[in-house]
Amino acid sequence: MKICLALLLFVSQALALDPAKLVAIHPAMEEAVKAKLAAGIVTLVMEKGKIVHHDAAGMADIAKGRAMEKDALFWIASMTKSVNATAVMTLVDDGKLALDEPASKWLPELADVTVEGGAKPNKPITLRMLLSHTAGIAFPPRKPTDGAISLQSYVATLTKTPLAFQPGSSYEYGFGPTVAGRIIEIVSGMKYEEFMRTRLFEPLGMKDTTFHPTDEQRARIARTYKMDEDTRHLVPGYNPFVTSDSSVQHMPEPAGGLFSTAQDMGRFYAMIANNGELDGKRILSAKSVADMTQPVSAGEKQLNYACGWQCNTETQRVCSAMPVGSFGHGGAFATNGWVDPTSGIVTVFLVQNVLVPDSGKPKDALQKIVMEAAGIMVKPLARKQTKP
Repeated sequence: MKICLALLLFVSQALALDPAKLVAIHPAMEEAVKAKLAAGIVTLVMEKGKIVHHDAAGMADIAKGRAMEKDALFWIASMTKSVNATAVMTLVDDGKLALDEPASKWLPELADVTVEGGAKPNKPITLRMLLSHTAGIAFPPRKPTDGAISLQSYVATLTKTPLAFQPGSSYEYGFGPTVAGRIIEIVSGMKYEEFMRTRLFEPLGMKDTTFHPTDEQRARIARTYKMDEDTRHLVPGYNPFVTSDSSVQHMPEPAGGLFSTAQDMGRFYAMIANNGELDGKRILSAKSVADMTQPVSAGEKQLNYACGWQCNTETQRVCSAMPVGSFGHGGAFATNGWVDPTSGIVTVFLVQNVLVPDSGKPKDALQKIVMEAAGIMVKPLARKQTKP
């Protein structure tokens, strides 16, 4: 009887993904490279905290003949927002922050902001608004000092700029998460990057996740590529976060400054998929995971954005191949990380594309293969009926 029960328990915990079907990922990525949708790609799939696929295709540097490797580093851009929000939630768990209290409690300058046109805010800005782009803090104009000044000074410029709209009344993708990152510094008494390292990266074993890559890590950074408009060939593209050398450091940007690897990000997402715990280490409470990944509303309109996370809802699908209720985030150079909490499946797709047409197609192909391998039927988004 004990043997039967043990066998039943083993079967119930067995992974659902069919390894034979995951084999299709590599040729699909090679085909994408051949079609010039990317120079090189790293893919990773995890299920219930276990890596079930990790692969590299194409080139990390075409001119140097450097093949893409599984441990290549990528600028993950806005995927950073999910990590930043998770750091905020660790302080919520500590009782030092709250998502729905006035954020001016920790950053007094927020009490003095004005709305464009000079009006005073109708309601105070909260951390939930900052993390979900509903605070009214939009993208600031680009300046030569960007990346050169401290996070403290940069946020000071953001809070002096009039809000684009009344807090909570609308949505505009912007730099609210950067302000939230500064609040982490204030409340913790630590430099932002140090807090991230000690509270998240080290406990999760994310040894290659950093705002400031070392010389050894810089040698593994995948080169950024764009599509030449005339030749239709992939050519090197500009990446503002790859500095001239390791001693020249860009400001730690909570909204998009991290470099990481597929394996590191897989561990982060696996922790989230497991309600805040990985390998027996509790990083975040299950309550905070649920609160952080719940889509918000603004101006009485339901959004598909949560606190640092893009979400698949019944009416809005960020990742068309993934099911409703899943969530994650993409990055400016076509990177993507996604979590399906129901199945415990995580996908990580890393490339370095800027101005490359159809950059999202290989990611869609990856996620489609994974869902088919899991036997999960993803319903297509219902089309809105149009009146004749």
